[in-house]
Amino acid sequence: MVMEEIHLTVTYKGTNHSVSLKPEATLAEFQDTLEELTNVPPSLQKLLYRGKKPLTGEADAVTVADAGLKNGLKVTLMGSTNEELTGMRNVEKESQRREEIMRRRAAAGPSKVYSTSRSEDTKYKFHKIEPLPHLPQPEAARVLLQKLADDPAIKHVMRKHEYQVGVLTELAPHENPNLLGLNVNAGQIIKLRLRTDAYDGMRTYKEIRRVLCHELTHNVFGDHDDNFKTLNSQLNREVEAFEAAVARGSRSLGDRGDVYEPGSSLSSSLTDSEAHSYVLGGGVGAASALVPSREEMRRRAVEAALERQRKEEQEIEDRCGSDGPAALK
Repeated sequence: MVMEEIHLTVTYKGTNHSVSLKPEATLAEFQDTLEELTNVPPSLQKLLYRGKKPLTGEADAVTVADAGLKNGLKVTLMGSTNEELTGMRNVEKESQRREEIMRRRAAAGPSKVYSTSRSEDTKYKFHKIEPLPHLPQPEAARVLLQKLADDPAIKHVMRKHEYQVGVLTELAPHENPNLLGLNVNAGQIIKLRLRTDAYDGMRTYKEIRRVLCHELTHNVFGDHDDNFKTLNSQLNREVEAFEAAVARGSRSLGDRGDVYEPGSSLSSSLTDSEAHSYVLGGGVGAASALVPSREEMRRRAVEAALERQRKEEQEIEDRCGSDGPAALK
């Protein structure tokens, strides 16, 4: 008597596969067929179905009928492909590697950097640049940190005030979501928030540099008191003044370039605001009727610029890890 084929429906990750077998086919043959359909090797296959019987021998010695597989039965296959298993192992190895790096850093502690050079250019600087290797694109972060360290205006301020910083590094947004900057031990380490919350790019250079000026002020004053605010404002003015002088010199050569990236100074804000007072036409009488006087426009522009600066400095202060509401205690 010829036995009819067994027709099975095998479901794997939401996909149904129709499989036809002879009753005398071995379980090993069935598993080989499933591997061809799903890429799940037999050693990782787990079959779930009604009427399943315990195996009394090796898969190549047990028939599908002996295993309880019947015509029309629905079988659920569970298991991972070799590619998925390799991926999970790689993720686990990478996680272990990062944890080992963090453990070594914690055990070693922050390193102090000493300068033996008498040159101001060598002494008053950031002695080490260190992006976080466990964050995406660490080389992009290194380039941005190096740009800050090489910024002529920042170098000018550091030489003038004789500032030294051991390590310039970054803050991870997901690890310190409320911080924009942190100064450890009055310049031993300065940490800056470089990346956006979503890790889809970097924050603007001007924003980061303002935070850097803030954290450099912590080389002198720990608390956000009046002395701190006075010095912080002075550093920002010195950066703008330096760039304004460079820009004037560059314009005489006919090539401004983009290496300095000048910030929006108070004077530039005034110029932009004053320019708007000449937009309306109709003669002097018509213009004066619709537009405030130049002195009034200038006063408003000064107040607006000072208010913007105050808000920016307040935000940096509130999100500074060296002191204030977001401080790391």
